[in-house]
Amino acid sequence: MTAQRLQLTWYNKDKALIPTETGKYGYMWVDPSDPRYCETHTLVLDDYVQGSQTPKSDEFAYSERADLEPQDDNLLILGESGDVLEALTRVPELAEKYVGKVKLIYIDPPFNTAQTFASYEDNLEHSIWLTMMRDRLHHMKKLLADDGSIWVHLDDVEVHRMRVLMDEVFGADRFIATVAWEKDKGRRNDTDISGAHDLILIYAPSGRQWKNVRNLLPRLASQDARYQNPDNDPRGPWLQGDNGTAKSGTEKNRFPVTLPSGRVVTPKGRYWRFSPEGLAEARADGRVWFGKDGDSLPVIKRYLTDVQTGLVPRTWWNADEAGHNQEAKRDHLNKMFPEVENPFSTPKPERLLERIIHIGSNPGDIVLDVFAGSGTTAAVAQKMGRRWVTCELLESTFTTFTRPRLEKVLNDHDPGGITRTRGERVDATVDGLPDGVSPEDAAKFTSVLNKLIKDDPELKKSVEVKTLKAASKTRRTKEVLNWRGGGGFQVAHLSPACFDYAPELDRVMLTAAATGQTLIESVAANLGFTLLHADDDYVFDARRGNALLKVVEGVATTEIVDWLASKIQPGETIVLAATTVMDGVRQHLRKLVKGSRVVALPDDVFRYSEGGDQ
Repeated sequence: MTAQRLQLTWYNKDKALIPTETGKYGYMWVDPSDPRYCETHTLVLDDYVQGSQTPKSDEFAYSERADLEPQDDNLLILGESGDVLEALTRVPELAEKYVGKVKLIYIDPPFNTAQTFASYEDNLEHSIWLTMMRDRLHHMKKLLADDGSIWVHLDDVEVHRMRVLMDEVFGADRFIATVAWEKDKGRRNDTDISGAHDLILIYAPSGRQWKNVRNLLPRLASQDARYQNPDNDPRGPWLQGDNGTAKSGTEKNRFPVTLPSGRVVTPKGRYWRFSPEGLAEARADGRVWFGKDGDSLPVIKRYLTDVQTGLVPRTWWNADEAGHNQEAKRDHLNKMFPEVENPFSTPKPERLLERIIHIGSNPGDIVLDVFAGSGTTAAVAQKMGRRWVTCELLESTFTTFTRPRLEKVLNDHDPGGITRTRGERVDATVDGLPDGVSPEDAAKFTSVLNKLIKDDPELKKSVEVKTLKAASKTRRTKEVLNWRGGGGFQVAHLSPACFDYAPELDRVMLTAAATGQTLIESVAANLGFTLLHADDDYVFDARRGNALLKVVEGVATTEIVDWLASKIQPGETIVLAATTVMDGVRQHLRKLVKGSRVVALPDDVFRYSEGGDQ
């Protein structure tokens, strides 16, 4: 019996979806071969936005990130995510650049919570939502690099279904982890249980091998502060390892040890964690600690210099580390767009995306987000030296938030988010802080002390309080700038549909937009041809290998065939696409140039009938 894979089943799973109205979340079911679903749209390039980098000044300190070259090969698209993904994967010029080359995909799709937000409709029925996501995931899988990863941000409503769906699309063995992010530090009293977290599913084409390419998180100062150097070891701070004995071992690991104090110890009922040779080597090298009085059981030191330079990411991300929704809304977007009331309902904090992009990519890599919203992913990617592609469906969101925000980022008019980091808290005492007391500890102590004596003028003046404050004095270093502006992005929108299906006629039709250069680019994209540049010495419109495409908006005649045949080189063939084809033209072309063919528009591009809208 053949093993069966677990799959998720839903209503109309074998169907496809097309938007019912441009620029809105509204869909209807169609057959997967319906041209309204199958048509590949091209990108219409609009203006290019260029930013400028602010010179350095003595007012700030600067991180290494501030010196990265700002990326200018970025793409901001107004259009429906499914059509954008089709363009990226099927238009030859775009596919060559992006298929298999996107290092990180982060998407924050509609959560399907049956709520209506100001910026988008979020009430899609489960089956529609699943079909919409499945089709987009298949395209994203093609775009993802072999060493890349995809992060899907959801809440409790659809995450269990999405997990099974992603197992189906990517493979269950490509699952990496589910991250729980604390999105809200507060507590709501108008609900059964106050929701505090979202979930982020992580999948990687390389499966468990992804750990070899993902980046570690930077170590925290508080973690390094645990390492001390009470014996002035020249190798620097160290931490006591596990106790020197273990419950299990061999008789070789039970032997007498003479301590520096002269006392001889042998573990009773236990075993040393080291061999006689191992202890002798560590002792000769000064890597053994016997306590301050030299009379404690031996412990081999663990040096800070030997510790892994970063931290393996955990699946719990609290708001203090990764930000929260109110931080993004109140402290960032509201300040960036003071003229707009309630600028965005659920913006993601830049610190959250900073962590995701840091783990999953490196400077210069491509980051993709096809549900741009307020533009957080692209903004953070730009500030971190990554290239990016993003799109937004709603023109109101695109023009009010997404594009203006990214323009502010490029022109260094966005001091919020991850642009700046507060200066580090450092020791400002005369003799240095005591061992085991970090600058953060000292600052907290001073803060608590001030609160305790605030109502006692005499105590404030006391020598003891002044001595304590002097012994715990700290200061902050200069504010650190991580981003200075610069780079650029191309603005684009999707081309209009050139092919339509008329149910009343049960046939495929050309739309009113199917004319001129729009028709040429559409035919080229849907037939898989790469457009030729205007300065190329060809009368043809596009090329695919040795085949040359000519699109004729009108009648294809034998005279046109003769003219085209005179313009090709030996070994080249012709694909002639025309809205009307005269009798005998197909045979004439095949006979004149072997391997050539005529494409009648629209029938020979999309041969479809029967139940296209059911």
